[in-house]
Amino acid sequence: MSIILDYPSWFILLCLLLGAVYAFVLYRQDKKLSEAPRWARGLMSFFRFAAVSLIAFFLLSPLVKTVSREVEKPIIIFAQDNSESVVIGKDSSFYRNEYLGSVRELIAELSSKYDTNTYTFGDRIGQGMNIDFSGKQTDISALFEEIETRFSNRNVGAIILASDGLYNKGLNPVFLSEKLKVPVYTIALGDTAVKKDVLIKHVAHNRYAYLGNTFPLEVVVQANQCKDKSATLTVSKDGQSLFSQRLDFATSTFIRTVPVQLEAKQPGLQRYRVAISTIEGEVSVSNNVQDVFIEVLDGRQKILILANAPHPDIGAIKESIESNDNYEVESFLLPGFSKSVSRYNLVILHQLPNASASASQTLKELASADVPLLFIVGSQTGIPQFNAMKAGLNISGGSKNKSNDAQASVSKDFTLFTLEDEARSFYPKFPPLAAPFGNYTTSPSANVLLYQRIGAVETKYPLILFNENLGRKTAVVAGEGMWKWKLFDYAQHGNHAIFNELISKTVQFLSLKVDKSLFRVKAKSNYYENEQVEMDAELYNESYELINEPEVSISIINSEGKKFPYTFSKTTHAYRLNAGVFPVGEYTYEASVRSGDKVYTARGSFSVTALKIEASVTTADHQLLFSLAGKTGGAMVYPSGMEKLAASINAREDVKSVS
Repeated sequence: MSIILDYPSWFILLCLLLGAVYAFVLYRQDKKLSEAPRWARGLMSFFRFAAVSLIAFFLLSPLVKTVSREVEKPIIIFAQDNSESVVIGKDSSFYRNEYLGSVRELIAELSSKYDTNTYTFGDRIGQGMNIDFSGKQTDISALFEEIETRFSNRNVGAIILASDGLYNKGLNPVFLSEKLKVPVYTIALGDTAVKKDVLIKHVAHNRYAYLGNTFPLEVVVQANQCKDKSATLTVSKDGQSLFSQRLDFATSTFIRTVPVQLEAKQPGLQRYRVAISTIEGEVSVSNNVQDVFIEVLDGRQKILILANAPHPDIGAIKESIESNDNYEVESFLLPGFSKSVSRYNLVILHQLPNASASASQTLKELASADVPLLFIVGSQTGIPQFNAMKAGLNISGGSKNKSNDAQASVSKDFTLFTLEDEARSFYPKFPPLAAPFGNYTTSPSANVLLYQRIGAVETKYPLILFNENLGRKTAVVAGEGMWKWKLFDYAQHGNHAIFNELISKTVQFLSLKVDKSLFRVKAKSNYYENEQVEMDAELYNESYELINEPEVSISIINSEGKKFPYTFSKTTHAYRLNAGVFPVGEYTYEASVRSGDKVYTARGSFSVTALKIEASVTTADHQLLFSLAGKTGGAMVYPSGMEKLAASINAREDVKSVS
């Protein structure tokens, strides 16, 4: 310890002198103390001298400097791969027993000289040696990121990584190892020999299908070391076979994609089992089966096209909408339409309304049905009747037989849905539409997608606009001739992608149902077996303001009818639930909440899917472990040579204590 001053050290003598003078003057001439004993006056003078001298010394701003030395041992990190792939092969008993005993001996030997920290990794990172080889995925990069965060600026001497080298999540660990700046020693587990195995490598499928439609599966079958053998691929549901095909393996390494077409016969969440029959001597049979879940929707969006007369626009628009399986399109001429318009999700009116009585009768029903409307205005449209529909656009001062050739000019302020940059730049090149002549006035709530460009003049007259009035969506195409756009798109690109995107997004926006319920529960339709089942809930009052005073309860029900009750936790304005992990299967749920004198309920379903990615590759990747060790200055050993690790680390000069 030392004392540092901002002034010369002889200033200390001045402090002592000041204390002595102060004490002498104060007590030497004080007559009140003359009767006091001499020893008392001397003691008080000394205390005064010491106090004043000390105060003066502190005014010199002294700094006390102390130096302490703390020694930090090198830190050795041992990380064990806890994923299923380690014990898939024939050596599973060895890794569950003898190997773990050797690991404990190694850690005990290292702990006598170093600070040791142990981790397990797979689909999650865990501290300690709780090893059960149950991880459904392997993410080595997450382990390295955890080490970098937790041990930054610490004296890490080495990392020992025990793994089979297989990772199926995260980044390549070889690239991330550069950030660690410590040697990585690897213990190569598993077997690099290609083993006899038949497996379902992957099943590609759509998330949704529509009732009554067929939907595809693409099954990737792989067979290793099965030359001249055969197996049968089946797809079943509830024990009933829906598809079967024999596969003959002509080579030692066989892989084939098998297309399967199935019919959606029942609405709701449906489970289909894809399986390949087993072959004697397979290293693993757990990868021979894979379940897929398809949400079968009961009914597509129904679109109605009503037209004043035949027109090529109708066919172009109908074909574009029908290219999307989500929509079912019907087209009729007036007169001749007698169905109820309330059964449709969107009605497209081509050159309607007009002045005829038959049309006006149907339009009266449309007005009361509250169905979204798309108007295509042309030469046969009755402009006064159209203006009365309050679609967000008013045309005045025109003539029935007059029109302008109007090309498209894209609005920079349109925000209702996104458009590809290629489409935005291509719209102005479309051929002109025949737009009614007149003065155009838009409502304040209108949102313009395309303006009219007449010749070289870019006007503020809308060519396509959207509007919402009292909760009802409408859109207007102020011109006829869209069939030319479709042909021009094909002539320029060899397809109708840009035209179809415009029609599809317009129809999607208009036909999209807005959820106006006061109580809503949001959950994924599918979770993996190692994934937490999390849900969100929202409760609104009559003014559609979020509230969360009442408690929300929910029951999750498995396929056997067993109920699992939970209560949502409250967030700032809503609710959240983490129900934990669930076994593989299909589940329904029913949530309820009482708000005031009303009880609201919300129902739904979800599935939990088995995660068999660890069984899809059964051949260890020791090359990755070798590269990882070589790049960081470590070494790779096999379980039989684990006793060499401690000696190798002890021999390193860079693994030493620091102070």
